[in-house]
Amino acid sequence: MLINDNVNLVSGNELPVMEAFFTVQGEGYFAGQPSYFLRIGGCDVGCHWCDVKESWDPNLHPLMSVEKIIADLLNFPAKIVVITGGEPLMWNLDVLCRELRNIGVQIHLETSGAYKMSGSFDWICLSPKRLNPPIKEVKQLTNELKVIIANKTDFNWAVDQRKGINSECKFYLQPEWSKKDNMLPKIIDFVQLNPEWIISLQTHKFMNIP
Repeated sequence: MLINDNVNLVSGNELPVMEAFFTVQGEGYFAGQPSYFLRIGGCDVGCHWCDVKESWDPNLHPLMSVEKIIADLLNFPAKIVVITGGEPLMWNLDVLCRELRNIGVQIHLETSGAYKMSGSFDWICLSPKRLNPPIKEVKQLTNELKVIIANKTDFNWAVDQRKGINSECKFYLQPEWSKKDNMLPKIIDFVQLNPEWIISLQTHKFMNIP
């Protein structure tokens, strides 16, 4: 049976969890803050520079009940839970977010924005992808727009992605890790001329933590 046929997955009572771990947020607005990461399997965007390609096939990751997810989380002093992927909005996140809300943690989402919203979040980080661009609903709810810069054309893509974003959103440019030495100087030049943008670095990789 394919994972998509599972009734508990459709209802949101189970999710294909690739991994869960307590670490420090390495990117964006909350960089440096201790966070519990819940990585949900499944993604059909297929970015060539993705550093978690093993998350793409949801059938490779066992379904875990929301009850078990919460029980595991309670072993750590986490105040922030980051739901990431893969692409977590492929799945119904209503039950998970309801139970996370019941234990009083901040709920953050990292998404490409290609799928309709489910769940309730305190912070939404949108990282849009060219192959499957974000929908209007997600853009309007975004708190943090983070665009990955792998080549010079990505700057125009980043500017274009600001359309439809709410006025309170923070704007970040982040060099693709394997090209950071080449692209970071270009990002620095860009933000100096466009100060509404902020540089985001993958500091967890510099610190050698998950």
